[in-house]
Parts: sequence; C-alpha cells; structure tokens
Amino acid sequence: MLLVIDIGNTNTVLGVFDGSRLIKDWRIRTERDTTEDELYALFSSFFTQAHIDEGTIERTIISCVVPPLMMPMDALCRKYLRHAPMWIDARSASGMPILYNNPSEIGADRIVNAVAAFQKYKVGLIVIDFGTATTFDVISPKGEYLGGVISPGVKIAAEALFQKASKLPRVEMFIPPATVIGKDTNTCIQSGIIYGYAGLVDGIVGRVFEEMTDSQPKVIATGGLAPLMYGVCKTIEVVEPQLALEGLRIIDEKQRNGFQ
Repeated sequence: MLLVIDIGNTNTVLGVFDGSRLIKDWRIRTERDTTEDELYALFSSFFTQAHIDEGTIERTIISCVVPPLMMPMDALCRKYLRHAPMWIDARSASGMPILYNNPSEIGADRIVNAVAAFQKYKVGLIVIDFGTATTFDVISPKGEYLGGVISPGVKIAAEALFQKASKLPRVEMFIPPATVIGKDTNTCIQSGIIYGYAGLVDGIVGRVFEEMTDSQPKVIATGGLAPLMYGVCKTIEVVEPQLALEGLRIIDEKQRNGFQ
C-alpha cells in the first residue's frame, strides 16, 4: 500500500491507497515544532482506527511546503515504516513540462494538483487551490504547466482585517450572507470577505481566459474552502477535494512505471 502526505502551511492531509483506491484520508493541523515520534504516534492511531496494518505500507510519497517538517517526516518513514519517502519537486512531475522561468520555485503542492487535474481531464485547466494562499495553476491543452497566480488566502485576508481594524468584530466568515448588501456589521464583513474574494477569483480567471486565446480552460477548485467558494464564484466548474492525494498517487505510479 501507499501512504501519501501533502504538508501545507495550515493543514496536512494524508491518505492510504490500495492500488488506485483511497482507503482512508485524514486532515490535521500542521505543527512545525513536532518530532518524528510525535508524528508517528498520531499516524499510528489513525491507522489503528482505520484497521490499516502499517506493515503493509510499502511506499510513502510526500509534497511539502514547510521545510522544518521535512527532517522529522523523513525520519518517521525510515524509523517506523522502514523505507525512505519520495519527495516531490519539479523534477518528479512525471512527464509534465514545466514552462516556468525557474521550475524549482514551484511549490510541490501546485505540481501534484496540476498532475492530477490533467490526468483526469486531459484539457486546458485552471486549478484553484484555496489554502493558506490561494493559488491558480494554468495547464495547457498539451499538458504543459504554464504558470499561475498566487494571492493571499481567504483566512489571511480576513485575519488582516480583524487585526488592523480594531472596532470590527470577528465573524463567522464561512457562511455567505443571503444578499451582497449587508444590513449589519457582521453581514457586511461576511459579504466583503466572501463575495469580495469571489470577485477576485472570477476576475483572475477572466484575465487568464483573455491570455489563453486558443482555448478556454476548464476551471476546477480544491482545498479546504473550495466548497464554500464554489457556491459564490461564477467561473468554478467543479470541486475536486482529493486532488493533491490523487496527484501524489499518480506520480508514484508513473515513477514506478519508469516515466520521468
């Protein structure tokens, strides 16, 4: 079996595949000051609850944008799972041409999303990942990674507002108000954050469409806030909640089959 781990700035998502079937997945907070023993204690409890024998995990593949966690995660795999993990970077994109000025700058999470999305749809794509940052990754109809856009995430934007505007209250920002025009401070803030961010998303997608004159890409979304934003954005066509995990599985499969 295969253990896949996507380490983001806010959350870490992991899953276990048996062949192409995702048996179980989990989402945890990313803790930078953790040890391999603490990580193993947590992972082991997950495996036990899911009735997964960790001795059957033959391989581990990891995408990580948090460098301090690379050493303890590597140690966990070697110490407890008895194998070295595979780490994702631009060189392990398994056949996807990276048309970026410096491919080493691309986050591993963006690579696995692009690989999974193109493998599934085989068309030009805009992949929007609603994480700590919101990233837009653009793939050509030929399966080339063209580049993208990085903007502050929804939570970062909201937190900046609450910190800098001392009289504004913290509100539940994951419930879109019924109308754009708010009737009290809470709904005004909710509207500004959620509908304002929807405008950002739709605006960037529209500009990408203008630059890709030879085709109109399919727009897909992933990440923790993708379901919320799907409901308020006009351009998002589908949500793929397990895109990163699937991308890791695909890259592992391609590497084992000899595709570089």
